[in-house]
Amino acid sequence: MSPTTEGFPLGADIARRFLSTSPYIGHLGIRLTMIQPDVAQLSLPFTDALVTTGTVVHGGAIASLIDSAAAVAAWSGAEVSADTRGTTVGLTVNYLAAAQSEDIQATARVLRRGRSLVYLDVDVQSASGTLIAKGLVTYKLG
Repeated sequence: MSPTTEGFPLGADIARRFLSTSPYIGHLGIRLTMIQPDVAQLSLPFTDALVTTGTVVHGGAIASLIDSAAAVAAWSGAEVSADTRGTTVGLTVNYLAAAQSEDIQATARVLRRGRSLVYLDVDVQSASGTLIAKGLVTYKLG
């Protein structure tokens, strides 16, 4: 049985459930590699279906990885109730290098938690260690 807060599942449990049941996450192939309070790491394995041109991973796939990692980190340290909902309200992505023919990984960290807004910083790196993108995400829980 999963740990709960006042009979409700912990935010990390909700995040895990979201990742395992979301058709879009499944379509992209995004996988959870680490979760702890206020931090999450997700990976996106390279496939030809993610390519925009040549061997370059499409920026939309990278943005989706950033958004997903931020959502998981936001939920991971959250106290939730039966009616808690969440949504991204702001997403900024700066692309720093092309991701070419290799897996990428996003690490999302909570910068600050307000009453309902969570501010997060996300780094995306290639398997070889190149910084691919930086994301700044505002996520609403409530």
